[in-house]
Amino acid sequence: MKILITGANGQLGKALRKVLNDSPLASSAVYADHADLDITNSEQLNRMIEDEGITHIVNCAAFTDVDRAEEDKAACTAVNNDAAKKLALAADSFGAKIIHISTDFVFDGLTHCAYSESAKVNPINHYGTSKRAGETALLALAPESIIIRTSWLYNLETENNFPARIIRKAREEKSLNVVDDQIGSPTNAHDLARAILKILSTPQWFPGIYHYCNSGLCSRYDFAKAVLRLAGLNGQVDLRPVSSDSFAAGAGTKRPPFSALNTSKIRLTYGVETPHWVDSLNNAITYGNIN
Repeated sequence: MKILITGANGQLGKALRKVLNDSPLASSAVYADHADLDITNSEQLNRMIEDEGITHIVNCAAFTDVDRAEEDKAACTAVNNDAAKKLALAADSFGAKIIHISTDFVFDGLTHCAYSESAKVNPINHYGTSKRAGETALLALAPESIIIRTSWLYNLETENNFPARIIRKAREEKSLNVVDDQIGSPTNAHDLARAILKILSTPQWFPGIYHYCNSGLCSRYDFAKAVLRLAGLNGQVDLRPVSSDSFAAGAGTKRPPFSALNTSKIRLTYGVETPHWVDSLNNAITYGNIN
C-alpha cells in the first residue's frame, strides 16, 4: 500500500500525518501540499501517482473559505469540483482507490433530524454547490471511491478554525458576538484522521458516501462557550449570542441552520468511534497548540 495525502498542510492533512506516523502505515504515506502537487493539473497528478506507486489517495485538499467562495467562484470550483474530476480519472487510470473529504454544506439545513447519507442534498451557497459537484464527479468517474462528509472541522495545531479564532479573539477583544441559531456537530480532525486510518487498515473496501463527526449537537454559541471554559478564558471576554441575520447584517454568505450528520453507517461498517464533541474539544485544548 502507498497512500497519497493531498492538502497535507491543512487541518486534516496535519492530523493524518500525526496519526499515520504512529501507525504501521507510517512508511506508506506520501504527503503533498499545493507547493508539491497541483491537483488541478492532470499531468502532475498522473506523474506522482505513477512515480510513487500510489494505491490509495486521501484527498484533504479543498477550497473551504465559505465567504470567499462567493467572491471567487472559479477558484473554488477549480479545487472542489474540477480537481475531484482529475483525481477520479487519474485514480481510475492507475487502479488507485480514493477517500475524498466532503462537507455537511451539501445540505440546506431546513430539517431537524440528523442527515443520513441518502438524505436529499440541496446546497445553499457556492462552497456547498462546488463540494456536491465534486462528489457527483467522483461517484460517476470513480465509483469505487469513499466519500466522507464531515462538519465543523477543527485542529488546534492550525490557526484557521473556529475554536482557534475564539481563543485568539478572547485574548484580543472585550466582547465577542457568536451566532446561536446554527446547530451542528464539531469534529476534531484527529478523530476523523483515526477513522480514515481504520478504513485504510481494513482488508475489505466498502465504497460509497459516509458521514463522520463527533457525537452530540451544539450551536456555534455553545461551541464558543465550551472553548472559553475549557481554555480557562471564562470572564475574559463578553460572549454574546446573536442571530445569523443580525451577525451578517444582511451581507453574509448563507449557511445551513441545522447540519447534524447521522454517523451510523460509518460506525457500523468500519467500527470507528465518534467521541462526544466536548470530550474531543477538551483533548484538543489540553494537548493542542493554542498559543
